[in-house]
Amino acid sequence: MKQFVGFDIGGTSIKYGLLDESGQILAHGHFATAKDAATNVTKMVAVVKDYQKQTMIAGVGIDAPGIVTKDGYMITGGAIPGFYQFPLAQELKDALHLPVKVENDANAAAIAERWLGNAQGIDDYICLVLGTGIGGGLVLNGDVYRGAHGMAGEIGWSITHDLDLTDDLESVSLNYAASVVTGLVRRYNLSLQALDHDAPEEKDAAQIIALAHEHDEVAAPVYDRFLADVTVMLMNLIGTLDPERILIGGGISANATFMADLAARFKEYVARHKGLNGAQKSFPYRIEAAGLQNNAGLIGAVYPLTR
Repeated sequence: MKQFVGFDIGGTSIKYGLLDESGQILAHGHFATAKDAATNVTKMVAVVKDYQKQTMIAGVGIDAPGIVTKDGYMITGGAIPGFYQFPLAQELKDALHLPVKVENDANAAAIAERWLGNAQGIDDYICLVLGTGIGGGLVLNGDVYRGAHGMAGEIGWSITHDLDLTDDLESVSLNYAASVVTGLVRRYNLSLQALDHDAPEEKDAAQIIALAHEHDEVAAPVYDRFLADVTVMLMNLIGTLDPERILIGGGISANATFMADLAARFKEYVARHKGLNGAQKSFPYRIEAAGLQNNAGLIGAVYPLTR
């Protein structure tokens, strides 16, 4: 059975794994994401070469944030400055002499969910990856919808708050409100440090959620706003694309407390929306965690190589 190396590039860390052609992860690890492309590429090449000492590698699959062309050229790279206008696939092909496929992270997650996860047999669904920013994998009529330039699914760029024309308008986008790192965690730390300049920075979203449930004066309102922003995003997507299902991916999707809170908030807000509330009587909306959770991107990245 053929084996592949997959990389899941995030703004904080790059996960990697050895996978077989059935999508099973045989081994895995991670390293911190560098801001520059050269450091990341060097580490990725070293990972592949280490696996090559153990087994024959048939190809490398990568999922990455941002806009990715069909030939693996990264037009944008999310929170990683070095991956803007960068030929990622070609760099790795030149170094490894192996087939390399690069896919947008949310698209990869959506592909994986249809292959092995909670979208099997479904033709119209959305996979939302909540991480450093927000990725959206759109599957319409059974095909990943990439748009004219590969940019479709940049849901995090959507603006749902009042404009501040004195600042970059993306600062009021969903990336800065409904994502985990740039939204929930960043806003919690800003609020905390406004009260105490010496307060240590919190990086664990699960800890913030736990504090909110203990009615912590900082965490509770920040988490409440986060739930509201994620819910409004879901409602807008349903009204625009009419998906059969929306799957929530990223590490936070494994947090049962968050998923329960989101379900409750979504139910409340839909009940307060005449149009959506009326429509759901004919076709109830399904919001659930991605079946492959935080491994979806890694699995989806190697899928094209298995065909």
